[in-house]
Amino acid sequence: MSIISTSTILFYEGPHYYLSNFSSFAIIIEGEIWMTVEHAYQASKFPAERSEIRTRIQRALSAHDAKQIAKAHKGEACPDWDKRKLSVMEALLRTKLEQHSYVRRKLLETGNAKLVEDSPKDSFWGRGPDWGGLNHLGRLWERIRAEVMLAPHP
Repeated sequence: MSIISTSTILFYEGPHYYLSNFSSFAIIIEGEIWMTVEHAYQASKFPAERSEIRTRIQRALSAHDAKQIAKAHKGEACPDWDKRKLSVMEALLRTKLEQHSYVRRKLLETGNAKLVEDSPKDSFWGRGPDWGGLNHLGRLWERIRAEVMLAPHP
């Protein structure tokens, strides 16, 4: 296993696309298949009573479409969504890692590099247009990576 020695790894597209929520790694949650983490994340915004929105998001043909469906129904999201979104994302990333050994292996190969979602638009999950974004997605991946590196290997 070759550890990447670069101090910062940008992911959004390109060689580290596997870290993106839009990458094609399906996850299974409570017996339901979600084409991407993005699909599951967007559906999580809505209460169970809004199952028709959740189903449309789950069946969306792309992560981009899933995001657009959620955006069109923004006013119907759970009122506490902003308080829960980081923990929901973390759980989804952990699920992706547990269900895809490739993602786990590639994440570990990043060593101790800083992980930055290279989104020029998103200042919450990524670096944002001015590189002053909060980079929550990169920080979540770093936290998960640190835990996996410390965990005993079978």
